[in-house]
Amino acid sequence: MSSGASEQLANKVALVTGSAQGLGRALSDRLAQAGAQVALLDLKEQEVTAAAAEVAEQYGVDTLGLAADVTDEESVARAFDAAVERFGRVDIVVSNAGILISGDITEFDVAKWAKVVEVNLVGYMIVAKHAARVMIPRGSGVIIQINSKSGKTGSYKNSAYAASKFGGIGLTQSLALELAEYNIRVNAICPGNLLDSPLWVDSLYKQYAERWGKTVDQVRQMYIDKVPLKRGCAYDDVADAMLFLCCDGASYITGQALNVDGGQTMH
Repeated sequence: MSSGASEQLANKVALVTGSAQGLGRALSDRLAQAGAQVALLDLKEQEVTAAAAEVAEQYGVDTLGLAADVTDEESVARAFDAAVERFGRVDIVVSNAGILISGDITEFDVAKWAKVVEVNLVGYMIVAKHAARVMIPRGSGVIIQINSKSGKTGSYKNSAYAASKFGGIGLTQSLALELAEYNIRVNAICPGNLLDSPLWVDSLYKQYAERWGKTVDQVRQMYIDKVPLKRGCAYDDVADAMLFLCCDGASYITGQALNVDGGQTMH
């Protein structure tokens, strides 16, 4: 990804949750590269403040780093108010914050199961609620949820995550219907496995290798072999889809859950 801003989203203001690192940071970078001013939200105050400063320096756009917990409505409301105060409006909201806890259903701690739903689904609802609050008076806006291929098909011993993501697609479709009269489009992106992300490299490969008696390389290859296009999903794949959905070329697209998974899910 080259440095320097383009003009695709010039004069637009974007807000991204879960953006101090990983995919959320990559999406913030892409929005800034396209010329948008960006409010970065994350639980980690120091990290998100630093990330916002780095994005501003690299792409020459105005940014704001905000500490917020997507499951705490007052926290989210304050963050949106701060973004509006700083930039005057919010045109694009990307609800990316999420967690993953897996486990056998007979042993799954109910509180942990509920926590996944609280962050991934209720958190998305709270973010979308306040996005709509600031977008409706302007009569335009784009809301994008970062969902998952697990929002389209069940996931082995991953019931909490899949349930939260299936719910996210239902919420996306419902909000698209409700907000269409205000010219606010609501869509979801369903990435495949981000096999080079910190979650996989630092955690999942080792867990699965131990569980299945395989090497890390064997686990990685097993997941690649499941994908018709024979590679994992990259941050840029998700960012490309997000940028398309943000732009005028997608002005007739709402209520959709776009698969970005190399053909692994075809519905």
